[in-house]
Amino acid sequence: MSKKSACFSLKSVANYKLMIALTTLISASPAQAQINVMDIDNQESMGQVTSVNQLSDVSPTDWAYEALRSLVERYGCIVGYPDRTFRGNRALSRYEFAAGLNVCMQSIERLIGTGGVGEEDITALRRLIAEFETELATLGARVDNLEGRVGFLEENQFSTTTKLAGEVAFTLADAFGGDVTNPLTGVREDFNAQATLTSRVRLQMSTSFTGNDVLFTRLTAGNLGNSFGSQTFTDEGRFAYDGQADNNVTLDRLHYYFSLTPKTRVFTMASLGGHHFYADTFNSGLESGGGAGGALSRFGERNPIYRLGLGGQGIGLRQQLGDSFELSAGYLARGGNNPADGRGLFNGNYSAMGQLVFKPSDKFKLGFTYINGYDPNGAGSAFNFGGTGTRFGNLQGLGLNGIPVSSNSYGVQGQLDISPKFSLRAWGGYTNARLIDTGSAEIWNYAAALVFPDLGKEGSLGAIIVGAEPYLTGLTLGGVDQTFTKDTPLHVEVSYKYPINNRISLTPGLIVLTAPNQDSGANDPIYIGTLRTTFSF
Repeated sequence: MSKKSACFSLKSVANYKLMIALTTLISASPAQAQINVMDIDNQESMGQVTSVNQLSDVSPTDWAYEALRSLVERYGCIVGYPDRTFRGNRALSRYEFAAGLNVCMQSIERLIGTGGVGEEDITALRRLIAEFETELATLGARVDNLEGRVGFLEENQFSTTTKLAGEVAFTLADAFGGDVTNPLTGVREDFNAQATLTSRVRLQMSTSFTGNDVLFTRLTAGNLGNSFGSQTFTDEGRFAYDGQADNNVTLDRLHYYFSLTPKTRVFTMASLGGHHFYADTFNSGLESGGGAGGALSRFGERNPIYRLGLGGQGIGLRQQLGDSFELSAGYLARGGNNPADGRGLFNGNYSAMGQLVFKPSDKFKLGFTYINGYDPNGAGSAFNFGGTGTRFGNLQGLGLNGIPVSSNSYGVQGQLDISPKFSLRAWGGYTNARLIDTGSAEIWNYAAALVFPDLGKEGSLGAIIVGAEPYLTGLTLGGVDQTFTKDTPLHVEVSYKYPINNRISLTPGLIVLTAPNQDSGANDPIYIGTLRTTFSF
């Protein structure tokens, strides 16, 4: 018997029920040895049995009791399921029987040298070896073939520590509307947008050095730009995966995560830092981290306050506190790689976050978030919600350029999975922005989402999202309340991700902006329709 065959049987079969058949064929009558063989699809991890009495579903009255006891006590080749059952009525194939025979052969070979096996058993074993000679040879050939394939993969693989994943998204989209007001000229004009076919490509390498860490290195290219932002004059409704232009390839994500303790995870971000990379955002399936498989819009991915400070360098921490609580904390600095005065990690823009998560069950979780930020409002350091919200909500178009902003943001968000095919999510965010030596501003956002996993097909995802992207509700300058339009800019988004197969999915959807730039009088509703095709490899 070859060592390879024994190794294969131990790893791939380990099904002790066929040991009943082995002992039965050795010591039982021919009538008892008639076994109905069938393929077994599912196998579970088992453990070595040292006494037949450890098997809870085997009793001395069972016809195979003595056979089992013999295998345990004489040959030591019986194993049991984790729940200490034997499940002896389960059928097996000839190949599985041969693999089990192989296991006992190894044990018996060791006993032959010590005289622990009788001549009668040896004769019966020889008969079995002859009967299953073909199957035993096939098992050995399979192992040789597998070892050859593994050797080839090891010699030709990209890296022993790195996994490469790719994603390509084609987006066919168009936007429609009545009139919009150009904030640069103040002139109301016809909404004019053309149908587009755009793309975004990502290649991400995930490297582990210790088995408990991961280094993310991601290359991104695309030609979406700011979606239809130049035509709508607002960041509302921008696609979740836009931002890249002219198909220039950039190294947009460089992160390293590791576990400090079993309950403490550390996240270091040298490029494209974001609070959502280390903190729970309560929107699984739709929260894709900018990937092309989640929500259509940036707003639909998560509470926009998580986007404060997005794009810088920093560190995050996630700490488990018992079974029901989790604490996340982090610090980001846009321009943290720039040593110039007024930049760097601690002398320019920053965003510090703390979040407490309460998760009493697998179906419900609730989070409370606080973010303190500072934006000098210079080049590359302006206050903004990361490509979401109205112009006023991002403190644009108010004559505040160059005025530093110190902000405090508060968020409440939750997720309730009512059933495996229906989930309810909701969030609310409030930001109080202090305009240094000038005044203050109040900004709100909120949303509710109905999510339908496996809608019509396994792997699909339907979603309805209704809310308001960040919009300005109050502005005080020099102690005087300012007058401006405060219409609620509702965002309505409907999408349905349909998987063609495991690698290709189609996502048709529609985004409706009822009062762009929080001004229904100056802007008619805007409709953005899209068909996204995603390829994953």
